[in-house]
Amino acid sequence: QVQLVESGGGLVQPGESLRLSCVARGNIFSLYGWGWHRQAPGKQRELVATITSGRTTNYVDSVKGRFTISRDNAKNTVYLQMNSLKPEDTAVYYCNLFPFLGSSWGQGTQVTVSS
Repeated sequence: QVQLVESGGGLVQPGESLRLSCVARGNIFSLYGWGWHRQAPGKQRELVATITSGRTTNYVDSVKGRFTISRDNAKNTVYLQMNSLKPEDTAVYYCNLFPFLGSSWGQGTQVTVSS
């Protein structure tokens, strides 16, 4: 079972940037793809960015051109660089395996975009 620890969230103004990190504690990090999900209040959790073991990336349309997912296998860490943040990006952000295999979720990290 992999343990996930997300960090890097905060309160920012529209147009600003944040970099999220997710450390996966376990021995499987480099073997799998990873995804960043987010859940806004009253909404379902959505997958916003993915990166495969071969570093192929994909993004939901709403974040294309603004968010960049990357990974550092030596640090068991997946990142989400978020630029030009908008109020609609406000959510709790989580990472997990991609494809999702039903593993446990971390505590997430809160991102709030507000003026």
